[in-house]
This record gives sequence, structure tokens and C-alpha cells, in this order.
Amino acid sequence: MNDNVQPLGYGYAVSAEQRNKVLRNTYWLLALSLLPTVLGAWVGVTTGITQMLTGGLGLIVFLGGAFGFMFAIEKTKNSAAGVPILLGFTFFMGLMLSRMIGAILGFKNGTELIMTAMGGTAGVFFVMATLASVIKRDISGMGKWLFVGAMVVMVGAIINVFVGSTAGMMAISVAVIAIFSAYMLYDLKRILDGGETNYISATLALYLDLFNVFQALLALLGIFGGESD
Repeated sequence: MNDNVQPLGYGYAVSAEQRNKVLRNTYWLLALSLLPTVLGAWVGVTTGITQMLTGGLGLIVFLGGAFGFMFAIEKTKNSAAGVPILLGFTFFMGLMLSRMIGAILGFKNGTELIMTAMGGTAGVFFVMATLASVIKRDISGMGKWLFVGAMVVMVGAIINVFVGSTAGMMAISVAVIAIFSAYMLYDLKRILDGGETNYISATLALYLDLFNVFQALLALLGIFGGESD
């Protein structure tokens, strides 16, 4: 009997070595995925290529591109094509983020707001990673509730694209931070418990958590802390 295999009581029986390998590869790929995101945001801001993507058109391009990439990542996660497609997805997400980045940079303290949002997102990740490592109970039941919450927020965000309510954006941003911070904890715990054994899928999940928390923080900071010239 292999003593390194630890049945955790959650339906998983994965060796500690394998879990550590998945976690290590996930962290490396997650760090790497941030580079295309920054590049995509820079390209979008400097070229203004995404400025025309407003309202319904922007929503269609974003949802179509994002879900298309995610489908392709899941189909190729066990092959050599998985990592390049994931990095292409993160470039696309950076490109889509560039409209908000450009708007924030229009504030006198825009750079400071972006750095604050980055620091806040890193802080949330650190707290959730710490909690995931110390919580011993099974939290897999959170998944279905978080999914429902994410769908409700997505529908609200789509409606607000056409309504254009600042109060609505504030409420949605707060909900996104809460839901995807909890999702971060859930996804990290799944890796640590052996529930996720593919590092590409794990990276995709954590990347989406980080992206959503960062975007929501940036939106709130822009609303409350933006200083006009």
C-alpha cells in the first residue's frame, strides 16, 4: 500500500507528490499567463483597437472570444497545444481589459489606481491561498452555489451594459469581488485536495478568478477614487 496516497474523504485519492506537482505547475503557468495579459492590455491601450467595441458589439466579441477560447483550452488541456491556447486566451483577455485600463489612465491618478488594484488582487490571492492551506473541511459543496452566483452576476452585468447604471456597476463589482474571491478559495482547495489534477484547467480557473477580482476592484477604484485633471 502506498502511504503517499491519502484518501481525503472527498472522493479523491491522489498522492501528495502529484498534488504538489499540479500546484507548482499551476503557479508557474499562472505567473506566465500574466505576461500576455499585460501585453494585450498594452496593445489595446496604445493602438485603441478596442475603442470601437462598445455596447452590444463589445459584449458579443468578449463573450464569443472568451467562451471560444475556454472551449478550446478544455479540448486541448491534455495535449501540447493546451498551453499556447491558454496564453492566447490571456492575451485576448488583456486586450478586452484595455478599454477599462485606458479609461482609468485618463484620470490624473490612473497609474496609482491600477497599481492599487493589482496590489489588492494579490492580497486577496494571498489570503485565499493561506485559507486553502489551513482549512481541513470539505468545501466542494460551495461550487454549485458559486456557479449560480456567477451566472446571476453575469446576467446583471450584461443588462447593465445596456442600462449604463453607475450604481448597478458598483453593486455588480462588489458582488464579483465576493464571488470570485470565494471561487479562488474553492479552486485552490480543489488543487490541494487532489480534486483538480490538470494544471492547465487549474490555471484557467485561477486566472479567471484573478481577472474578475482585478477588473471589479479597478472599476470601484475608478468610480470612487478617480481624480480628473
